[in-house]
Amino acid sequence: MRKGIFIILITLILVCFALSKMHPVLKNSEVASSIKLLESWIEAHMDYRKIPGISLGIVLDQELIYTRGFGYSDLDKKTPVTHKTIYRIASITKTFTVTAIMQLRDQGKLHLDDPIERYLPWFRIKNRFPDAPEITIRHLLTHTSGLPREAAFPYWTDHKFPTREEIIKALPAQETIFPTEIKIKYSNLGLALAGEIVSTVSGEAYGLYIQKHILDPLGMKDTSVYLTEEDKSKLTTPYSRLLPDGLHKVMHFTDSKGIAPAANMSSNVGDLALYISLQFREGSTGGNQILKGSTLREMHRVHWLQPDWSGGRGLGFSVWRQDEKTVIGHSGWVAGNRTQIAFIPEEKIGIIVLTNSDDGDPGFFVRQTLKLMMPVIKKAVTPRVAVAKADPAWNKYVGLYTDTSWFDTEILILNNKLVMKGYRYPPYESPSSGIIELTPEGKHTFRMTGENGNGELVVFGLDSNDNVVKVKVGENYIYPKE
Repeated sequence: MRKGIFIILITLILVCFALSKMHPVLKNSEVASSIKLLESWIEAHMDYRKIPGISLGIVLDQELIYTRGFGYSDLDKKTPVTHKTIYRIASITKTFTVTAIMQLRDQGKLHLDDPIERYLPWFRIKNRFPDAPEITIRHLLTHTSGLPREAAFPYWTDHKFPTREEIIKALPAQETIFPTEIKIKYSNLGLALAGEIVSTVSGEAYGLYIQKHILDPLGMKDTSVYLTEEDKSKLTTPYSRLLPDGLHKVMHFTDSKGIAPAANMSSNVGDLALYISLQFREGSTGGNQILKGSTLREMHRVHWLQPDWSGGRGLGFSVWRQDEKTVIGHSGWVAGNRTQIAFIPEEKIGIIVLTNSDDGDPGFFVRQTLKLMMPVIKKAVTPRVAVAKADPAWNKYVGLYTDTSWFDTEILILNNKLVMKGYRYPPYESPSSGIIELTPEGKHTFRMTGENGNGELVVFGLDSNDNVVKVKVGENYIYPKE
């Protein structure tokens, strides 16, 4: 009897400890319910698709608020997946290479619109389009260089990757596929060249530069560019897609060698959470702020838009729209490892999905996790602010105004806010269209804010009887309409 009570007490203590370690957001009932739904949904898909293992992480600003491993890192040994399980992140490596380029740019050591031959004088390739602009660093970072997808070797077929010397030697036999600045053409060769520029400009070997200037400052202790034999033993077992016999085949390890800046890194959920948190920070460089905030935002912006406007390329990152939000991220895939990171800077929410099979489909799990979890997390962290009452003094501003030509403006109080709405011909289709909030800035002075605000000042001019006689809007005026 005493033994049973002791076991119950120990269980309760462990549960209480687990709850105390839980991020406060996860204690929110709606978030907790959504997490349970997410977990059961992932387990169902893993069972249906026979996916060996998945590591999942949810980042909120500077914290990894949720992480869980599903399935097995090794099917035979029944080794469970955790947030510490290390995967090959493949093409996510490209974002680290571009981060290095941007660090060097910010230091004034290169310019994005410099031709790559300035730094790689050995760069020689058959140019099918001599009238096209020369290939620049920016073209490499946005995949608009027109270069072939790969160096001149069948390494995705035979898994024998070339050295940088072999790539350089083979370049003259290759040719450009498109003119520069015509379309997005993904190029591992292009990002391998970007890695060569990092080495040339910094004077450091690529792997050493990434370790010293990115991984170490961010505290990414489980992330590597090149793996030692000991490191390889820590990797998840890579599996093929589900084969017709109902089994997964173990895939061979591949060292990308000369293509390393495009595809060779390894990491885990815990470390990638640190990398995503960087994307949400502002301020100048120093410590773990390895890039200033304005440079991070520059990388996240669209620099090349797809013709159908479905998405585009930032600097190093893909950019796309989901549920009326702009999502930034990158995927990776190399022999039995498929991975995806995605984040929404506006909400400071990020998702990491790492899988150890060629049919892991991490993008599918990222999209659905964002769709389910972003609204409830956002709701949980949004402070409930009491609605301020409208200032009675604002009543003197209410009325209809004109610019003496054809444009009328109404100032009114709407939902306890002072707002202005312009009337023109033809009128807006919706009654609520064109409404601009007026936020108090000083005596009789407001700033145009909200979705339609342009940030300019609105200053009410009053006579000695406290009546409005004119309103300065930006640099122009409107007057009370009689």
